[in-house]
Order: sequence, then C-alpha cells, then structure tokens
Amino acid sequence: MLTIVVLLAGLFIGAQMGLLTGKRPLRLGVTDGQLQPVRTQLSNAVSSTTTDYHRIAPLSGGTNAKASFERLRSVVAAMPGATIVVDQPEYLYAEFQSRIWHFVDDVEFLLDEPGGVIEVRSASRLGRKDFGVNRARIESIRAALTR
Repeated sequence: MLTIVVLLAGLFIGAQMGLLTGKRPLRLGVTDGQLQPVRTQLSNAVSSTTTDYHRIAPLSGGTNAKASFERLRSVVAAMPGATIVVDQPEYLYAEFQSRIWHFVDDVEFLLDEPGGVIEVRSASRLGRKDFGVNRARIESIRAALTR
C-alpha cells in the first residue's frame, strides 16, 4: 500500500512540475484547406474529417457560420483549462489542460463557411486512450453553441 501511495505522490508531483504536458505537435493547422488527420492507431482523438471510429460530426454553422465561429471563440475562451494559442478569422487552435494531472489536449476548429460547418479536431498529446475526454469536450462545445 505504501508503494502505491509513494508512486501516486511522485506522479502527482511530476504532473505539477509539467512533466505530463507533452510537447506541442509540429503537425497542426490547415493544409490544403483541411485540418491534419488524427493518428489512427490511437484512441485519444476525434476529428470531423475522418471516416473511422475517430469520427465526430462537425459543429453546425447555422444560418450564419461566421457568427457561429465568433461565438465559438467566446465559448472556448470561457472553458476551464483552455488557452487560445492561434486565433485567425477561419481557424482557432486552443490547448486544454486538465486540472489535476495537467495533461494537454490540442483542439482545432476550421470554419467552412460555404459548407455551413465548423470542422473540429481534438487530440491528446500523451497516452493511447483518452477515455472519451476529447469527444465529450467537443459535444460540450456543441451544446454551448446551441444555447
């Protein structure tokens, strides 16, 4: 029992020192009008531009996709642990850091104004699984946009 407590304490201290944040991926952003694909061998990401089990529906732009994208900026900025890193007219990149363990997820949004949608990509930097955290985050953002 003592070994488990010491191990957890060490892990917690390491997390507080930033050892679980990982490094910002080099392959982020828009290429040829699309967000980067997610790594298919891992279960720690969702994307609206894939057709496999990582698939999540894009966010609806409604009748005014540009206005929805503006609202999205406010929604993301107000979320716990969110830091907006890149804010461009049609692209938004934010990092989300978990409260206790300080894991970081990279979350991107791309406005497709002609299509009336906002494409999304949300991926954990570390680990093979995310236990549904990225999917739940995007669904939470979707719900906030419809309020």
